[in-house]
Amino acid sequence: MKKFLALIILLAFFFGCSSKIQEKQNTEIPIVNFSGVKPYLSSVSDTVYVINFWATWCAPCVKEFPYFEEVLNRYKNRKVKVLMINLDFPNQLDKSLKPFLAERESRINVIVLDDPNQNEWINKVDSTWSGALPATLIYKGSDRVFYEGPVELSDLTVKIDSLLLKP
Repeated sequence: MKKFLALIILLAFFFGCSSKIQEKQNTEIPIVNFSGVKPYLSSVSDTVYVINFWATWCAPCVKEFPYFEEVLNRYKNRKVKVLMINLDFPNQLDKSLKPFLAERESRINVIVLDDPNQNEWINKVDSTWSGALPATLIYKGSDRVFYEGPVELSDLTVKIDSLLLKP
């Protein structure tokens, strides 16, 4: 029941709230299976969604993490939502993820994906994804781009800016 309530709260933050609400630090990090992630992957609206799959044990993920913080700050008054989907083991939240986010004073929305059926859900994220981390999906409506591997801040901003220009 707590997971369900946490998921509802997160959905409200992600889909219906202002950027100020989006920027609030989550003290509770929802842990969901793929059905809890699926709604984030195909929203039809005039908002650009930036979804990153990452883990604290993944060095390239840690390197690019600040880029997503920058995107959140740079586009805080635009129709851009950022969600970090963490793939650390849930039993590592207190030892790894929470300290990682606290150390960086992160204000970005994070959920933990805990679903052992990765052979089923990886293709649902993107048919070209091997499952390697990091991975980033940027989309607005049906216009999508998927990056497997690290991205640079310019990769993110160029795509976001192009999607913001589209009706």
